[in-house]
Amino acid sequence: MIDVIITDDHPVVRAGLRALVEAQGDMHVTADFGSAEELLPHLRGGGHASVLLLDLRFGDGRMSGAQATGEIVRAGGPPVLILTTYDTDGDILSAVEAGATGYLLKDSPTDELMAAIRAAAAGEVTLGPTVQRRLLGRMRRPGVSLSLRELEVLRLVADGASNDEVAERLVLSRATVKTHLAHIYDKLGVGSRTEAVAVARRQGLLD
Repeated sequence: MIDVIITDDHPVVRAGLRALVEAQGDMHVTADFGSAEELLPHLRGGGHASVLLLDLRFGDGRMSGAQATGEIVRAGGPPVLILTTYDTDGDILSAVEAGATGYLLKDSPTDELMAAIRAAAAGEVTLGPTVQRRLLGRMRRPGVSLSLRELEVLRLVADGASNDEVAERLVLSRATVKTHLAHIYDKLGVGSRTEAVAVARRQGLLD
């Protein structure tokens, strides 16, 4: 039996996923959570899962799916299958870089999702067709690669956050935020926050 834990901030999505998984003869949902902050203590406390179905974003001020994936992988936790609506290069790369076993979009067919859960439980990497196309396209046209933390900083900047606000949200010093921005500017070949956001969007690093 494949034990699945679902983590998504939308109750309706969690209920729908639970119904789909429970309809399979070889799967069972052992728990579901509305945030990564709820999931991680459960796992640390001995919560078992064969596969974690994890959303990528949980709203402002919340730990992202990519951040949670990194912690889970470093702790030797169960395979993480990202299930999200976001398909930008930056989102995909941040999850893969963090160690996600799979990445699917929420509009994927049910059969594809169930096959991905079984593959993840078996330790196989699973990427949805759309995700595969994005990654292959990026390989054919190599571009800028920002680290997970740089992407987090740039997303907040794109939302209009000041350096102080970015520092507070990510629990960083103001000097560290400035260092990240300097690296971002250098990688993107720009000289300002506005240019950095515009170039990152053109290159598919941001929504």
